[in-house]
Amino acid sequence: MPSRTRSRVLCVDDDLEACEMLTELMNSYRIDATCVQSAAEASMKIKSERFDLFMLDAWLPGVDGFEFCRQIRAFDSTTPVLFYSGAAYDVDKQKAFAAGATAFVAKPDVEGLLNTMLDLIAKTKAADVAHRLDATYRHPAEYWFSTLVSRVKTASD
Repeated sequence: MPSRTRSRVLCVDDDLEACEMLTELMNSYRIDATCVQSAAEASMKIKSERFDLFMLDAWLPGVDGFEFCRQIRAFDSTTPVLFYSGAAYDVDKQKAFAAGATAFVAKPDVEGLLNTMLDLIAKTKAADVAHRLDATYRHPAEYWFSTLVSRVKTASD
């Protein structure tokens, strides 16, 4: 499996200028951003690609960000969902968290967006490494014994 050095974020925002700004911003932090303008486009991307973070606007054409977040959570409970939206009333934030969002940042707080996004990506990467280590070392005695046997075999050959 090829190793990925850059994190990948799927941005779902119907504002093309916001998508361009987010893409440039993320690229400056060595993050690959894929921007789409609707939940329908995002669904197709999610089915064919892997992302470290989903960034949603609340107001989208067709299916809104809240409903799309619920749809994501129906099949992916671990990838962080960050709302970056101008819909920043308390009721909007409550709806986002009720739908399964991990975090909410109100537009145009770019510094808050960066800090939150980088924190969520770092936690995702750490959890991924911990999961792989857990799978490798689930039974430390068995791992140690198989390593020892392998070394003995190599030494005797």
